[in-house]
Amino acid sequence: MVDLLDRLLAGGVVLAGDLTLRIADVDLVRVDLNALISSIDARLPSPFEEA
Repeated sequence: MVDLLDRLLAGGVVLAGDLTLRIADVDLVRVDLNALISSIDARLPSPFEEA
């Protein structure tokens, strides 16, 4: 299981989905979900660090 997780994170995983709240065939709320999950390399500098 750990090897499978390691391989998935090394390449990256994209999760996508849609959520719609509907009452009486009327869409009230629609949410699009997108997420990218991947591993990071500590040897690379972070683009978010202040110089």
